[in-house]
Amino acid sequence: MPIPLRPDYDAARVRVAARESRDANQVRRLLALAAIYGGATRAAAAEIGGVTRQIVRDWVLRFNANGPRGLVDRKAPGQPSLLNDTHRAALTAVIDSGPIPAIHGVVRWRIIDLCQWLWDEFQISVSKQTLGRELRAMNFRKLSARPRHHAQAAGAIEAFKKRMARPVCKDEFTRRVGLHQRIRSQGLNPGQDGMRAPRA
Repeated sequence: MPIPLRPDYDAARVRVAARESRDANQVRRLLALAAIYGGATRAAAAEIGGVTRQIVRDWVLRFNANGPRGLVDRKAPGQPSLLNDTHRAALTAVIDSGPIPAIHGVVRWRIIDLCQWLWDEFQISVSKQTLGRELRAMNFRKLSARPRHHAQAAGAIEAFKKRMARPVCKDEFTRRVGLHQRIRSQGLNPGQDGMRAPRA
């Protein structure tokens, strides 16, 4: 015996919901169910929807549970995550502390290195793509700081930046170009009278 549709709807009300919907798949399902409300068989409703009677039965169950909203396509839940909160906390700690070259064999973390670390620590096999999605969900990005040499003097970079940030005056090239233009405006050749053309 077919599963009955919920009694608080009728064919006219379901057709109104189909008219107001912007989702083509939901409209098709609602019209098939409106035909059932109107007295059509499940086989006829399946023909209207372009599906089998088993799928019409699934639509009836979804409609009875949630009304017209139940006939909207839902996103598939997908495979559950391989990492739990403990794994994510350990991963965050190891990324923030950075690798130890003598132990990990790298000077900065790559995703493939973190995949290997997860296997070594927890025996979890994760692909690079999956771990990349997990890291983005944890607000990590692929951009990383330039690796710092272990013997680098503290403050060396800041001192170099201060030394290079002095004000720049009009350089020699600009002065030579200006001289070259003045000579040409007077009708002289830059090679005359010992004058040399500026280097480009």
